[in-house]
Amino acid sequence: MHIAITGGSGFLGQKLAKALLERGYLVDPEGSDAMLEQLTLIDAVKFPRRTDRRVRTITGDICDPLIARTFASERADVIFHLAAVVSGEAEQNFELGMRVNLGGIQNLLEACRQAGYVPRFVFASSVAVFGGELPAVVQDNTATIPQSSYGVQKALGELLVNDYSRRGFVNGRVVRLPTIVVRPGQPNRATSTFASSIIREPLQGQTALCPVSPELRLWVMSPRRAVQNLIHAAELPADAWGDNRIVSLPGLTVSVQQMIESLARVAGAEAVSLIKWQPDPSIENIVGSWPARFNPERAVTLGFEADTSFDEIVRAFMEDELQKQ
Repeated sequence: MHIAITGGSGFLGQKLAKALLERGYLVDPEGSDAMLEQLTLIDAVKFPRRTDRRVRTITGDICDPLIARTFASERADVIFHLAAVVSGEAEQNFELGMRVNLGGIQNLLEACRQAGYVPRFVFASSVAVFGGELPAVVQDNTATIPQSSYGVQKALGELLVNDYSRRGFVNGRVVRLPTIVVRPGQPNRATSTFASSIIREPLQGQTALCPVSPELRLWVMSPRRAVQNLIHAAELPADAWGDNRIVSLPGLTVSVQQMIESLARVAGAEAVSLIKWQPDPSIENIVGSWPARFNPERAVTLGFEADTSFDEIVRAFMEDELQKQ
């Protein structure tokens, strides 16, 4: 089994790669366990030194059609497409967001078609594809009317994967990820970066700024569960997806206040005291346009899972990121 990951040096790409290497196999289309023989990672930034003989790295930009064709020529059995410009950066730099988030997936899908083989193609989309006047609870058939350039780019990518699958060019599957928390490392330019910062920084004794109101609600998922669901998406048989290769994943609905209450239960009042409120209407407007309540009936039927509580998400971050520090 040969597996490839775009955005392989990103935080989610690294976690997915680690999980796949530790697992050592993936279920093939016939339902058998196929041993992982090669894991190809591609990203525009340099990778650290490889420590596993199964890993091959490519430093390159899939926005370049030549690089995309080189990547597709590897003929991976499964491709996880995670490479993207984050939401805040895509909003601030329209050209960059369109080039990477839309042009990147166009190049990659077309390179697979021209290579003449049909890989399983897992695309990480986002709940940012929703917006506008939404029902109280988003259903599987709720229309996507994104209110950000990032959401538009992800929605267009979904349609491309669906059509390339319909035409038999790839065996696609699209998972709309909730807001992923808690992300390790430093704050990035994602509009929702605060959702990780208000947990991550206080747990490390640092001040965190919260730009939104305590009442704002989010649909969230831990990195652990996101990786689990990405792998599950790859292993599902094609006939389980049918004509619709897109699914909104199950998550947790939490308000910012509830997130902070979880932090207090797990880490104590001292950690909460490090959170400072600094309202930013532009951030609240974008994140507030994302739906916070879903009825992910199809995803649950397909076997995707949510975290059990936000307390569990906080503890998972402490176990995965802080203990090793």
